Amino acid sequence: QVQLVESGGGLVQAGASLRLSCAASGRTSSTYVIGWFRQAPGKEREFVAIISRSGSSIHYVDSVKGRFTISRDNAKNAVDLQMDSLKPEDTAVYYCAASSFIWSTVLARQRITDFGSWGQGTQVTVSS
Repeated sequence: QVQLVESGGGLVQAGASLRLSCAASGRTSSTYVIGWFRQAPGKEREFVAIISRSGSSIHYVDSVKGRFTISRDNAKNAVDLQMDSLKPEDTAVYYCAASSFIWSTVLARQRITDFGSWGQGTQVTVSS
């Protein structure tokens, strides 16, 4: 079991940057594939990015490629999401989550149900 807590959200103008952090406890975060998801008002939760246990492999949803960067520091037991060139459509509650499935499975399926542990979320609001 692992517990996750997100931080770093806020209200910013379009074009600004934010860095979200996901802190893990209970088990070392390196035990899991870590993903970031987001949920906008009135919409379903969607996949944003995932990173492998070692940090050597990553994958992003097309809408954030070139703007967002996921990284992990296993020594600090944390996973970050650097968000640059933010757009109003990025407005959502952002969640980090941990999966015990192997990387290839998580990458291929990108299913919310493959992630067993979730943080409480942090609000990101981007104004025009």
